[in-house]
Amino acid sequence: MNQDYIKPDNWSIIEEEFNADRVKSSESLFSIGNGAMGQRANFEEAYTGHTFQGSYIAGIYYPDKTKVGWWKNGYPEYFAKVLNAPNWIGIDIEINGEALDLNTCTSVRQFRRELNMKEGMYTRSFEATLPNGTEIAVDVCRFLSLDIDELGVINYNITPLNGDAKIVFKPYVDAGVHNEDANWEEKFWEPQAVQQTENSAFVTARTFKTHFTATTFMHNSLLLAGHKMTIAPAIVTKTAEKIQYSYELGVTKGQTATIQKLGGYTVSMNHENTIKAAREVIEKGQVLGYDQLADMQKNAWAKIWEMSDITIAGDVKAQQGIRFNIFQLNQTYLGKDSRLNIGPKGFTGEKYGGSTYWDTEAYCIPFYMATKDQQVARNLLTYRYNQLDKAIENAAKLGFTNGAALYPMVTMNGEECHNEWEITFEEIHRNGAIAFAIYNYHRFTGDYSYIPEKGLEVLIGIARFWQQRATFSTHKNQYMILGVTGPNEYENNVNNNFYTNYIAKWCIDYTYAQLQKVAVEYPADHKRITQKTNLSDAELQIWKKVADNMYFPYDETHQVYLQQDGFLDKELVKVADLDRSQRPINQKWSWDRILRSPYIKQADVLQGFYFFEDHFSKAELERHFNFYEPFTVHESSLSPCVHSIQAAVLNKMDMAYTFYLRTSRLDLDDYNKEVEEGCHITSMAGTWMSIVEGFGGMRVKENTLHFEPKIPKEWEAYSFKINFRNQIVHVSVSQTGTSFSLEGDHEITVVVNGKNVVVKPENLNRK
Repeated sequence: MNQDYIKPDNWSIIEEEFNADRVKSSESLFSIGNGAMGQRANFEEAYTGHTFQGSYIAGIYYPDKTKVGWWKNGYPEYFAKVLNAPNWIGIDIEINGEALDLNTCTSVRQFRRELNMKEGMYTRSFEATLPNGTEIAVDVCRFLSLDIDELGVINYNITPLNGDAKIVFKPYVDAGVHNEDANWEEKFWEPQAVQQTENSAFVTARTFKTHFTATTFMHNSLLLAGHKMTIAPAIVTKTAEKIQYSYELGVTKGQTATIQKLGGYTVSMNHENTIKAAREVIEKGQVLGYDQLADMQKNAWAKIWEMSDITIAGDVKAQQGIRFNIFQLNQTYLGKDSRLNIGPKGFTGEKYGGSTYWDTEAYCIPFYMATKDQQVARNLLTYRYNQLDKAIENAAKLGFTNGAALYPMVTMNGEECHNEWEITFEEIHRNGAIAFAIYNYHRFTGDYSYIPEKGLEVLIGIARFWQQRATFSTHKNQYMILGVTGPNEYENNVNNNFYTNYIAKWCIDYTYAQLQKVAVEYPADHKRITQKTNLSDAELQIWKKVADNMYFPYDETHQVYLQQDGFLDKELVKVADLDRSQRPINQKWSWDRILRSPYIKQADVLQGFYFFEDHFSKAELERHFNFYEPFTVHESSLSPCVHSIQAAVLNKMDMAYTFYLRTSRLDLDDYNKEVEEGCHITSMAGTWMSIVEGFGGMRVKENTLHFEPKIPKEWEAYSFKINFRNQIVHVSVSQTGTSFSLEGDHEITVVVNGKNVVVKPENLNRK
C-alpha cells in the first residue's frame, strides 16, 4: 500500500492533520533549496519526536573513512559525505513557561503544511494546546532566496487564543550537528569562532580534513501586531559551536507576535572572509525587508516556470507529480556554478553521499539542455572535463595505463568514493554515460566546439579504458568484457553484460569518428590533443580491432540480446507470478537470493535500446521490451521513466501512463517505502523525459526536431516548451491534435509523424 496523505493539487504539496509517524517523510517531501543550499522541512521549534535534521551546503563534503571488513587493492579510501551543515533555522519557543513541542502538546488541530511550488514558499500552520493549557495559533513561512542564494528567510507568527501570554523566542545557530549516516560517529565540523552584534550572530566552523569554512549566521527582528519592536536580546547560550538569543514579549489574547529570522551560510569556496560576507548578506536582506524578499522569490520562480513548466489538463495527480519533479530539479541545480553537480538526493537527505553519479549524464542533462540556456548543460560537461586527471588516477589504481580514464561511480572531487566493490570496480558502464552526454549535447544544441576544446580528451581517456578492459577470447575469437555489474545492480560480477559491451563499442567508434572530424575541421586542436595524449595511429588500430570484434550475447530462440551470459539459466519466474508479500525484494530477500533470481532492478538491455534507439528497429524494441519488462521489479528510481518512454513508442499507452505515474509520484506516494531518507532527485529528470520524449515523442535527428505525439486517455491535454538552439518551441497536445508556437527570430521546420511542419515565430500551426 502506497502512502496517500499528500492532497492532490495542481501547484502545491499539501499535508493536513498532524501525524508523528509521517514527520520524517514530510521533512523530505517539503524540503526547499536554491541550488546553493537546502533544508529539510524540520520544524523551527524544538521537536522531541522522531525527526531527521538536515541542512546542506552545495559542494561541501567530508571524506568519511570507508568501512569495510576486507580491504582490496584499488579500494576507495573514503566515502564522500554530504555534510549535515550547521542549523540556522532553530527557534526554541516558550509560552507561559512551557516549551512549544508538537510531540508533547495535548492537542494539535488544523495542522497544515504547504509547499507552494509556483512561488518557492514553504508554509506551516496549526493550533495547539500546550500541557499548561495555553492555546495558540501558529503560522510559519520559510524560503531560500533564489536572488541572494546565501540567504534563507523565516517569518514565524504566534497568536495566543485563550488568554494573554508571555512568549519567549529563542533563535539560535548551532554547529554542533552530526550526520545520520556517519560511518564512525566522527564529528565533521570544528568550531572556529562565535560572534554577535546586536540582533545578529555568527558561528564559524571548519570541516575536518577537507577544511571548508562556513559561517552560519542569523539576524532577528521582532514584531507585535505587525509593528516592529526594539528589544535587546539576552544571550542564553554561547559556546564554541552555538549561540542562542532570547526575546521576551507580553502578548494579549488575539494579538500576533512575530519573529523574522534571516539566516544562511557564507563559505570559503566563495569568500576569503566568510564573516564579512555574512554581514553583507544580512545587510542586503535587511534593506530589502521580508515583503520585498518574498516578492522577489515569487518573481524568480515565475521566470523558472515560464520555461520549464509542463501543463496537464484533466489529471491533477499527474500534474502535481510532474511539477514536484521539475520544482525539485530546479531547487537542486540551477547551472550557475560549474564546480557543482546534481546529487541523487539533492538537498533532501544524506543517502548516497549527495555526490555525483552517472545519473547526471544519463538522465539530467536532457532536462537542463531543453529548459535552460545550453551553457548550463555545458557546465555539467565541463565538470567532468575538470576531473579527467582524477579519472585517469582512478583507472591507474585498478591497473590501467597510458591515460585510460575510469570516471567514478560516486564523487565530489573526481576521486572515486563509492565503497561497495561490486559497484566501484564493476559498474563500469558509467564511463559510457559520460561519453554519451557529449554526443547528446552536440546532437541537441548543435554546438560542436566543446569537443575540440575539451570533450575529445575525455573521449580518448574513456576509449582507452574500454580497449584495455576488453579481453580477447580465443574460444570465441571475439572481445569480451568480463566481471561487471550492468545498470541492473541485482546482477554482480557477470560476463558480457549486453549494455556494457554495447556502449563500450559505441564509445570507441564515436571517439574514432570525432578524431577524424577534428583532424579535418580543427587541425590545430587535433595536433594539440594527440600530442598531449601521445595518441598514435597504431593505437587507434587496436581500438578499432576491439570495437569491430565485440561480443554480444544473443539467443536465437527468443531472438533477443541476453542481459549477460547465462541469463537464460535462471528460473524465469515473472514478477507478476511473485507473491506480493515478497516485494520489494531488496527489503525482503537475502542478497544471495536476489543474485540468483531473474529480477531486474532497472532498465538494463532496455537502457541500451533507449540510448541507441535509432540502432534498432521498432520490432526489435518490442521483442526486447516484451521479454525483459515482465522480469523488471523497478526497485531503482531510474527504471520506470525508461519503460514509460518505450511503452509510449510501442503504443502501449496504458502501460506508459502507469509507469509515468510511478516515476512522477515515486516520492509523493512513497512507492519504495524510503522517502523519509530523502527524495529521488536525479530520476525526476526521467519523469520530464517520459512526457517530452515518451508522450511527446520528441527526438533530434539530423539537426531537426521530430515529434510523434501521443496522449494518455486520462488526460485532456498537455503542453511543454523546448529551448532548441535558442528558439523556444511550445508544444500543445490534446485529444484532437497537436499545435506548435515559436518564440524566436526565424521560422523552423519540425517533423511531426514523419511530415514537415513549418513553425513561424508566434504563429500557431495546426497539424
